[in-house]
Amino acid sequence: MNSIIRIGTRESELAVWQATLVKNMLAEKGYSSTLVYIKSQGDIDVKTPLYEMGVQGIFTRSLDIALLNNMIDIAVHSMKDVPTQLPEGITQGAVLKRGNYRDLFVVNESIGEYADSPVDSVPFLISLSYSPIHSFTHAPLIATSSIRRKAQWLHRYPEATIENLRGNINTRLKKVMESDWRGAIFAAAGLERIGLRPENSIELDWMLPAPAQGAIMIVCRGADIRSFEAAQQLNDEETATCTKIERDFLRELLGGCSTPISALAIPENGEIRFMGSILSVDGKQKVEIDRSLQKAEAAEFGKKMAVELLKNGGEEVARTIRNAK
Repeated sequence: MNSIIRIGTRESELAVWQATLVKNMLAEKGYSSTLVYIKSQGDIDVKTPLYEMGVQGIFTRSLDIALLNNMIDIAVHSMKDVPTQLPEGITQGAVLKRGNYRDLFVVNESIGEYADSPVDSVPFLISLSYSPIHSFTHAPLIATSSIRRKAQWLHRYPEATIENLRGNINTRLKKVMESDWRGAIFAAAGLERIGLRPENSIELDWMLPAPAQGAIMIVCRGADIRSFEAAQQLNDEETATCTKIERDFLRELLGGCSTPISALAIPENGEIRFMGSILSVDGKQKVEIDRSLQKAEAAEFGKKMAVELLKNGGEEVARTIRNAK
């Protein structure tokens, strides 16, 4: 048996950062490991909007194949990219302690009259939290490749225009500053992990994240006991419990991440608070749920919340999404 654990990773800066984190954590537990770089379809095609690519598994499929072909021993993923149903023969080895789960609005400082203004003096930025967007003479341009972010933004700011933004983090940040967009939406964890969070970014505390956003998952072959046991030593039980609730909610609703479904489970006052929502693609319809639970209820809670949301208007929104495809 190979004594060195081969860690599969995509080649993006963020993916390598995450895989290196796992490598260092394994070293602290006495395991030797090495990184194996593998391209994904999501990295190769950086133009097509994710929701048009059949996004489920787009960033994980190549690593899954490498695992099943015994080219690597474990794979490290941003957990929000992992399909809720893992391929046969692959199992969850660990979920690391969660990072920042919020979304950020990154401001384009090069926009005309606002270029030299302090962040808190720009009317548009103030409108993000305090005032309606209707005071603009034209529809503001916002960029994101996420259908979830698009739907939530349009629900809050219906006059906005959303344009597609693909590429790795560095490329997307560069595109924002060279564009006529007012700004773009990024996952906070990704920017923070590689030290690229701009000072002018605004945390969107009203935007509910993707299920498992901010968490890192390690997967391995189900039959590889050594790799599983090594990964398990890095597992954060609280994060694993919360992200399971979120992913169960997603699976029960529609089963894919190319839909405007959001979920967040967080420890709060000795309990777990769960918030979930589903929106129509245009943001006009929204159904949400907000409940607290005891940790002992966690096993079936995500599914239970999805069923309740569907009964209280979510089924109509889900039907709208299915008919739009």
